[in-house]
Amino acid sequence: MKDVPGWPRISSSLCYDQPLEAIDWLCRAFGFEVRIKIVGESGRLEHSELTFGDGVVMVGAQKPEIARWEYRKPPRALSGANTQNLFVYVDDVEAHCARARAAGAAIVRELETVDYGPDYWSDRGYEARDIGGHHWFFAQRLRTRAP
Repeated sequence: MKDVPGWPRISSSLCYDQPLEAIDWLCRAFGFEVRIKIVGESGRLEHSELTFGDGVVMVGAQKPEIARWEYRKPPRALSGANTQNLFVYVDDVEAHCARARAAGAAIVRELETVDYGPDYWSDRGYEARDIGGHHWFFAQRLRTRAP
């Protein structure tokens, strides 16, 4: 398989009740950057791409008029159920957590260090719920696997 320039091998798409508000919040709280934001004449978000490092997350809304999208729903439309969790490595997880908290992210698991032993790795991270109900895990690698 050939790489597609500007795209990672895997990316995610998230559905929000208020996607334009979510984009602004994700940039402010988690440090994403807008790569593309296409707003139609009606003011509805048609497509977006947010980047974090080399990762890409697309943010959108439900579009019930498009049959193949009828199953896409934000967590609030599913009584808060989450169908995916996103995991992101950051350079300074302490500062990242403080930034997210200040922007109103619900920290559902406080910062903690997980050490899988010298044959594996150690990370420090936290879990946050965003304004749309999606869960995010942010971590900083403390130690890599021993050679």
